[in-house]
Amino acid sequence: MGIYVKYLWIHFKSQMQYRTSFWLLSLGQFFIPFTVFAGLYFLFEQFGQIRGWNFFEVALCFGIIHMAFALSECFARGFDAFSSLVRTGEFDRLLVRPRSTFIQVLGSKFEFTRFGRLLQSAVVLFWALANLNIEWSMIKAVTLVLMIVSGVFIFTGIYILAATLCFWTIEGLEVVNIFTDGGREMAQYPLNIYQKWVTRFFTFVIPFGTVNYLPLLFIIGKNSGNEFYYMLTPIAGSLFILPCLLVWQYGVKHYRSTGS
Repeated sequence: MGIYVKYLWIHFKSQMQYRTSFWLLSLGQFFIPFTVFAGLYFLFEQFGQIRGWNFFEVALCFGIIHMAFALSECFARGFDAFSSLVRTGEFDRLLVRPRSTFIQVLGSKFEFTRFGRLLQSAVVLFWALANLNIEWSMIKAVTLVLMIVSGVFIFTGIYILAATLCFWTIEGLEVVNIFTDGGREMAQYPLNIYQKWVTRFFTFVIPFGTVNYLPLLFIIGKNSGNEFYYMLTPIAGSLFILPCLLVWQYGVKHYRSTGS
């Protein structure tokens, strides 16, 4: 982690060399998601509710997912841009260094301008919480934090899987964006508004349901059953990253140099 923090600091200082560009990009990242949120707002202005969910309940879901995506995109960007390391042969250099390839790739790129998107998500999140009549408890507060953390792990896991494919495809595959950008767009709504097979896939295969649906029921008081189970669902979703790491290790062991 000491090396990771050094990577973090070096990239931050390099991006701050062009401060005007940095702040303009951050401002752009702040306003871009508002177009998506505006669509959400006008949808509920027209229909009032969707499958029993009102605007602020879905806005809470929106804020959580987009906050998790922004954090993952900022701190796990190295895996999202990993194909360039394989294509140019730079990954060979990482292999001869006496440190984990995971940490080196994770620290190869950071997008601090994504803090603009993170701030916008936080604004939506707190606005939704201020307009929802939630009976808060310590368990609910912890569950809310775990939902965001779990979302970060899930998006990072998808980035790792996409990066591992580059060992065989060299170039990154655009189809993976179905599960990153597409997953973000889908998961900004509660899963039960979709068909059952979609809900099951994104609960038991790619576990967005442990972030934007099951614990959300508990937070807003629509759950039934033991509340500790709902608090544990985000933790279960976080375990998604473990098989992703195993796949990464498998890909590294079977990597053959590009010869660049």
